[in-house]
Amino acid sequence: MDVMKKVPVREQDPKVRAHNFDEVCLGYNKEEAMEEASRCLNCKNAQCVTACPVSIDIPGFISKVKEGDFEEAGYVIGKSSALPAICGRVCPQETQCEGKCIRGIKGEAVSIGKLERFVADYGRERGIKPKKSEVSNGRKVAVIGSGPSGLTCAGDLAKMGYDVTIFEALHEPGGVLVYGIPEFRLPKDDVVKKEIENVQSLGVKIETNVVIGKSVTIDELMDKEGYEAVYIGSGAGLPMFMGIPGETASGVYSANEYLTRSNLMKAFRDDYDTPINPGNKVVVVGGGNVAMDAARTALRLGAGDVHIVYRRSEEELPARAEEVHHAKEEGIIFDLLTNPTEILTDENGWVCGMKCIRMELGEPDESGRRSPVVIPGSEFTIDVDTVIMSLGTSPNPLISSTTEGLETNRRKCIVASEEDGKTSKPGVFAGGDAVTGAATVILAMGAGKAAAKGIDEYLRNK
Repeated sequence: MDVMKKVPVREQDPKVRAHNFDEVCLGYNKEEAMEEASRCLNCKNAQCVTACPVSIDIPGFISKVKEGDFEEAGYVIGKSSALPAICGRVCPQETQCEGKCIRGIKGEAVSIGKLERFVADYGRERGIKPKKSEVSNGRKVAVIGSGPSGLTCAGDLAKMGYDVTIFEALHEPGGVLVYGIPEFRLPKDDVVKKEIENVQSLGVKIETNVVIGKSVTIDELMDKEGYEAVYIGSGAGLPMFMGIPGETASGVYSANEYLTRSNLMKAFRDDYDTPINPGNKVVVVGGGNVAMDAARTALRLGAGDVHIVYRRSEEELPARAEEVHHAKEEGIIFDLLTNPTEILTDENGWVCGMKCIRMELGEPDESGRRSPVVIPGSEFTIDVDTVIMSLGTSPNPLISSTTEGLETNRRKCIVASEEDGKTSKPGVFAGGDAVTGAATVILAMGAGKAAAKGIDEYLRNK
């Protein structure tokens, strides 16, 4: 074994998986996991832990995997994370824990994410549940939203003995985990549902179909229903558009709607009646993970040609390298340094083409990425019948507009402290995409964790 190289992980063949919704990455078996774990240097001052937004004891759980004690490894992770099977699949490990791995300086970093996934799957397949609190303090806390941020906050509070209820607007709990991330990256029944059940096994209650701001307001929860604190983890579900001509045509989706139809409403399954237009020539506008998800979903739904149109170059693609690599393997075409200027329609109002212009990279902007500049006279038209806009999302203003005294910023995000989730309204805390705008699952979990500590401190001192 070459300790400088990762134990490779098995994957479905690209030609086969491009036509099914089964998971792409097949994960490690016991022998592979133990071999990969043996590459860990068990650093005393482990940088991987400081780079993890929920501070998992990474050397601790990996040393248990090395010994073959997978159950104990699960308990070590469980002290810090309520959703290990999800994080092991969708976390950007390469820029976080693995990005700081000392082994990775000379060789390849330890596959921390794949090991976390192995441990979580091992426990789930054997019905091992997280350890719940021995004592209850009877104090009621409401959590709004059952995405990664809300689930983490609720799980941590339940472990501290609080009586926690999550209110979810949709008919299924899970937030972006069920409506946003596709089945082939994150299986819903086998993984997401089971991890949510683990959070419920800690004593957390979940009420679905409750739209906070419509069904009930935050003030009513606190004044009439006896909740002493509220955590807002309602995410960012409001899609953004470019504002170009033709964007309201039939056949133009937001990535949010397209993915929700497929993932939450199961449009990819023959036994469901959810309409979705797979399209024959599909263009996805954008370059993040969501754009990759939408493009790879369109391909699996039966689209002939799928293009990703992005206005910067490959180096600036915000998506994870693994997602871009998977998309390319599956045959998705990348039209980089290209920006749409107009969507063309036929006599029935359906998309029939898209006018684009070529770009070149100029000087870096505030974010440090080089700004795209139009190349004059480089207009051309793409033949297309379905356009999916994947330009990011912002928080729905419903909660902030129905809660007096809750400060928001110009991007309609709730203003909250990163340290403890405190907002401008006493007893109300917030975190995740509702505060930052669209970001990653693990950052939302980190915010949920910080707020659980903040809520505990606030209620103890109250």
